[in-house]
Amino acid sequence: MTMALEVKNLESWYGESHILHGVNFAVRDGEVVTLLGRNGAGRSTILKTILGLTSKRTGSIEIYATETIAMPTYRIARLGVGFCPEERGIFASLSTEENLLLLPEIASGGMGLDEIYEMFPNLYERRNSPGTRLSGGEQQMLAMARILRTGAKLLLLDEITEGLAPVIVQKLGEVVTSLRNKGFTIVLVEQNFRFAAPLADRHYVVEHGNVVEVVQQSELAEKAALLNEYLGV
Repeated sequence: MTMALEVKNLESWYGESHILHGVNFAVRDGEVVTLLGRNGAGRSTILKTILGLTSKRTGSIEIYATETIAMPTYRIARLGVGFCPEERGIFASLSTEENLLLLPEIASGGMGLDEIYEMFPNLYERRNSPGTRLSGGEQQMLAMARILRTGAKLLLLDEITEGLAPVIVQKLGEVVTSLRNKGFTIVLVEQNFRFAAPLADRHYVVEHGNVVEVVQQSELAEKAALLNEYLGV
């Protein structure tokens, strides 16, 4: 199977603060993996470092066999990478549909509006509503839907369930499963382990800016106590 993302000896800084300390992990094309860990462990920084959004980074990041450690962010995105940040970044003054139409196409194969609305019926109902009128769950759906419009195939999703009602969390789980079935590759930073557990092929546990444990889907039961210890759940 083709390797979608391969991270080796990744180190990263915000200014003088050294955040990542030699991170290693890999994701095959079509896989879903999670980066699990407590707040402040460095999980979100891993996603931002992959995209070149930190002040300094060293090591190796190969995206579809292309080394990107020295690339600017816009070139990394054009390799087919979509990022859904924790803060969502919805344009409040634009309608839902205008938000969806705004992003450029970075690769062929982006979803059309009809396909987006089929996946997110709530967005169809709110297509003329300004971003300020959307609920938190609707904003999260819109943030995910926007990157699907671009043609990105490697999706970096940062804390997509945080603060959302259980019914919305369940819907997002269905969306992730659907995207996986469509052939997308997904790296999911997630605090909600119950949400993440059934979705992922593999879980990388992050602590103090490094990957300290790898748990395969088939090992979840036998490593439950270990995960509870790391995650404090």
